[in-house]
Amino acid sequence: MSFFISDAWAQAAPAQEPGFAGLIFPIAILVFFYFLFIRPQQKRSKEHKKMVGTLKRGTEVVTNGGLLGKVVDLDENFVELEVGENLHVQVQRHAISSLMPKGTYKTLQKKKTNK
Repeated sequence: MSFFISDAWAQAAPAQEPGFAGLIFPIAILVFFYFLFIRPQQKRSKEHKKMVGTLKRGTEVVTNGGLLGKVVDLDENFVELEVGENLHVQVQRHAISSLMPKGTYKTLQKKKTNK
């Protein structure tokens, strides 16, 4: 009927179910997301938990907020840090983001006193 578009007549074909071939793409997406996002996050979480478990007195650390200090006292849930002369701060254990090399805290304290 239409001048520009030809009429299409579809044959009545039996409906085919996708079967296993239709599941390959969604499964591949799930596997991709697992290896790209979930697995690396689990590894980082495991390493952080191990690092927090190895804390002891005298360890120099940096918190998530950027505080640099030396561990003075440890508790099950909290860590007391010395961030200055006679200045102590308590933070939660999981707020510790990284360990610093030995002597970092002392070096910074010397620089402050020399100014």
